Amino acid sequence: MGTMKWLVIFVLLGIFSQAVTATGFTVSVFSVTSKTAILRWSRYSGASSYKVSAALQSSPGQPIAFAHFGENTVMGSISSLSQNTNYIFTVEALGSSQEILSTTTTGVSSTAPEMMDPLQNAEPKDSTTLTAEFTLDSNAINYIIRVLNSDGFYREDTVSSSPAQIQSLSPYTEYTLSIMAVNSGGRSQPSPTVTAKTVLSPPQLSTSSPSNDSITISWAPVAHAVLYSVSTFQFGSNTSMQYNTSDTYMTISALDAGSLYSIQGYAWDPEGRKGDLSLEVNQTTRPPTPSSVSVSMVTSNNVTELSVSWAIDPDVYGSVDYFVTSNHNLTCNSTSSPCSLSPVSCGEVHTIQVTASNEAGPSYPSDPEVFVTFPCPPESLTHNVEDTEENCTLTWDTVTHADGYKAFIKRGDGIEEICNTTGNNCTYHCQCGYMYLLSVVAFNQAGNSPAGENLNYTTLPCCPEDLTVSVVSTDTLEITWTAARGADMYQTRAVDNSEVILCNDTAPECALSDLTCDSPYSVVVIPCNDFSGCNHACQAHTKDTAPCMPTNMGLTENNSTFVTVSWTSTNRAANYTVSALGEDGSTLTCTTTGTSCDITDLPCGSTFEVTVTADSDAGQSLPSYSKSLETEPCCPENLTVVQVTQAMSNVSWSHAKGAQFFLTSLTSPRGHARCHTQDSHCIMGCVTCGTSYTVAVEAQSHSGRVSNCAYEGFSSSACCPSGIRLYKMADNSLQVHWRSSSSSHSHSVEMSGSNNNYTCTAAPGEHKCNVANALCGDTYHVVVAPLTAEGSKGIFCSARVFSVTCSNSNIGAVIYRGKRSVD
Repeated sequence: MGTMKWLVIFVLLGIFSQAVTATGFTVSVFSVTSKTAILRWSRYSGASSYKVSAALQSSPGQPIAFAHFGENTVMGSISSLSQNTNYIFTVEALGSSQEILSTTTTGVSSTAPEMMDPLQNAEPKDSTTLTAEFTLDSNAINYIIRVLNSDGFYREDTVSSSPAQIQSLSPYTEYTLSIMAVNSGGRSQPSPTVTAKTVLSPPQLSTSSPSNDSITISWAPVAHAVLYSVSTFQFGSNTSMQYNTSDTYMTISALDAGSLYSIQGYAWDPEGRKGDLSLEVNQTTRPPTPSSVSVSMVTSNNVTELSVSWAIDPDVYGSVDYFVTSNHNLTCNSTSSPCSLSPVSCGEVHTIQVTASNEAGPSYPSDPEVFVTFPCPPESLTHNVEDTEENCTLTWDTVTHADGYKAFIKRGDGIEEICNTTGNNCTYHCQCGYMYLLSVVAFNQAGNSPAGENLNYTTLPCCPEDLTVSVVSTDTLEITWTAARGADMYQTRAVDNSEVILCNDTAPECALSDLTCDSPYSVVVIPCNDFSGCNHACQAHTKDTAPCMPTNMGLTENNSTFVTVSWTSTNRAANYTVSALGEDGSTLTCTTTGTSCDITDLPCGSTFEVTVTADSDAGQSLPSYSKSLETEPCCPENLTVVQVTQAMSNVSWSHAKGAQFFLTSLTSPRGHARCHTQDSHCIMGCVTCGTSYTVAVEAQSHSGRVSNCAYEGFSSSACCPSGIRLYKMADNSLQVHWRSSSSSHSHSVEMSGSNNNYTCTAAPGEHKCNVANALCGDTYHVVVAPLTAEGSKGIFCSARVFSVTCSNSNIGAVIYRGKRSVD
């Protein structure tokens, strides 16, 4: 069993070398020791045995050791070798007659070193490490230390020099140790053994600081320990102390607060050996209790805080956190002083303590510091107006922890009044028409209370000044005034015996309409605003409305130029004016205090609109409903009759005001003529010649009113004679003969020829006239016309045409050629 064990080791650690012949027959070194080499070769076909030989490297042809093996052996050993020597190994394949069939050779291989001396010294370095010392072998490449114990532990460590550390062992355990040298050929035989025992393991220290002047140390029991030693070292003071105990814990007192201590420990075994030293543990004592705590109030980012400060001990080691608490569940942390507690409210009583803390734990809290915050703002602000005019009182509820109060009364125009008091009310001067912003703060030693509720109070608006009431119509009063301070709106009231009229407006003027005419109204302007309401204490003004309009107007015409106007009225006292407005803008008036009035001197041809108005000190009424008054049309001032023909005349006349139509008539006992027209002239036919006519015109208005106008008579021209004949007379003369209806007119005869004209005149009553020395051989137009008293002849008589022939040089025959009108 032992041989197989070593064989396995050789397989793992041996140097493998191999030689190959041309036939494929090979050999290799499987393993070596200081005296023996184990070889392995390949089977050679036909071989009946194998011969193994060893020769020094320096004399490869001189074998010094041999070994024979059967045909079925492919691994064998060769002994009697020298330690730490280089050899060449040869294997020969032999036939049945011992002839050499094939030969193969290894490379150079070395044997293992010689067995070493026992370890010179083996002692514990710590609880898991032994230190081994040995004599070095110059031919060794390295060394193997074999470690065993009674519990079956087995391990080999490769080392390169002395002393060597054998680590990862068990504490307080005895080990058996041997050493082997190693070269390229393998390892030597193990040296004789020595024993060594590790020390106790270090205690695993756990520390804490239960107070600012003590440290508690504890550890788990160390197996086989009979005593423990603990040492402390204070940083900064270089003070060290050592303590022994058989327990597994201890408390060290009378230490400095907030100081850093380094702590180590070890255990003692029954043999009196000191165990392994523990790792160094640093422990800080708890910090000292904060002192000189003070509290003040600060405001940061509109948040009110308590600023808590304290004294800092400069000798405290390491970082210290401070924890500030209030009995109002407020806390803050800081690494330095001060620290702020927020948010805080008004009227709070805080009990504040500061605790310092480091990695060891918290200190004892500081002595309680009591602090009262600023008072809360007063509530329930109310405002009262005192009986005394313009005095107001502001009241509020008292608050706890307040030493006094400040009331701020700020008027709308920026003027501010401050009232200091220890009570709960302030009286201040308040004027009409202002808005007051009222606020109250309470104060104590911590400061002022926060801004509390604001009370907006607006006094009643002032009464309007410079108020005037004017009558602008019979049913409307216009009221104007100067804008009143504090008024957003005005309510104007007009009150009489039967009604109340209201007008609401924001402007300083108002018109009250639909009032009763001829009535006294009490008018008052009431200023109002949305905050304080309306001021009902303003003075009223009395104003009468204008008189009522006259009604039921009537017109009574007395003659064409005189009319009586009457009406009814309910006015208390008024003057009445009747106005007749003509179409041309002219006005006729009459006045009275009664209910009727006469208008005289009315012109013809005019149309008037007649109205009645009432006047009083209050104003003028509306005019009554109008009535139209039309006078008779005027007669034309001038009328002319011009005879156009013997039986037709043209009558014309001047413009007649108010006349639309004209009915013109010529009247005589022998007949009459009429003409109805809109024109200013008329042609009248059927006029009898030689007749005196009465001329009249009837002027008619468009409404049918008539004026009868008479004018100077008209006489038509005298009648033209008839039966006009021209007779030849003796002595070469001609005689004109006619018939006449009138014997009162003279007649004029005109006889006109182409070369000569002849005239003659007949006295009244005569019916003929002679023309002497008339030339024959000519055609004559003969006109016989009556003469007027003035001697003018009628122009409407027609001519007769006669031809007068000659007989030799004398008048021959007279031939009538007919009658022609005058051109």
